[in-house]
Amino acid sequence: MLNQMQMIRLFLVAAESSTFREAAIRLGTSPQTVTRAIKELEQKIGETLFHRSTRQVHLTAFGAEFAVKAQETLFSFDQLFLAHTNRDKNSIVGRVGITAPRAIGKLYLVRFLKPLLKQNPGLRIDLSLDDQITDVIASKIDIGVRIGEVRNRGYVARSTGHVPLHVVASPVLIKSTNVPISVERLKNLPLSVLIDINNGRPWPWLFAGEQAYFPPFPACSCDDPETELEIILAGLAFGQVPSYLAQRYLADGRLIEVLRESAPQPYEVIIYRTQAGSVAPRIKLVYDYLHSCFSNPDIFPQSKQ
Repeated sequence: MLNQMQMIRLFLVAAESSTFREAAIRLGTSPQTVTRAIKELEQKIGETLFHRSTRQVHLTAFGAEFAVKAQETLFSFDQLFLAHTNRDKNSIVGRVGITAPRAIGKLYLVRFLKPLLKQNPGLRIDLSLDDQITDVIASKIDIGVRIGEVRNRGYVARSTGHVPLHVVASPVLIKSTNVPISVERLKNLPLSVLIDINNGRPWPWLFAGEQAYFPPFPACSCDDPETELEIILAGLAFGQVPSYLAQRYLADGRLIEVLRESAPQPYEVIIYRTQAGSVAPRIKLVYDYLHSCFSNPDIFPQSKQ
């Protein structure tokens, strides 16, 4: 029979696994042992920890809250012995779930994480790239990167930089149309809009003074920022895009910025932890490391005036 601390350790592995069989493989035991231990733990606390199906298991709302408290308790317990061992950074092992917008993940996260993973071979990273807010419980997210505010006050969030927005077009399109000298002149030009996947409505273009502009008859629309950028590069439309997508093309002349004097305040880049208080060493390591990487001012360069 497992003691309570052993059940907690087993439960936390199961919470990071899609099935009890996967948890059993990671623990070097049988699925039956995992199932019995979870049932016993549920009986002890009087609550259901997992929604079970024939293919996978998901934490219940209570189970997700219990996992946070269990992780904090286990971390505090392990700290009692950590100071008396010879553990170093290479002993940091386990899974860290990270979410970020698709473009941020593709452009930065893999490059940033490569040296960290080489230094910590026991570390396992699960990336969930999504331009919408990710369900942190269902996706088992520990760390997130967002552009703009993070509304959940239970998260530990830190600003790492700012992302300007640019109204841009290809040189060919600018040569064939009139360069807009005001926001009002945009209505006479072919414009692109980005569609919000959640509601199917277009995101507004933003300008100084919190002015929002909705292109009334867009020439092109799509729900993916990188595809919209391809539309703009092809000379089909003017568009408003963040600096991390536009900067390389502005630098090599494939895009030209217009209406720079009407640019809105830059968005904040936020990195956050989904758990407050004490966290596992592996999560703290990755969180602090990514904060340092994204705080580099060269990552999100500002517009030159």
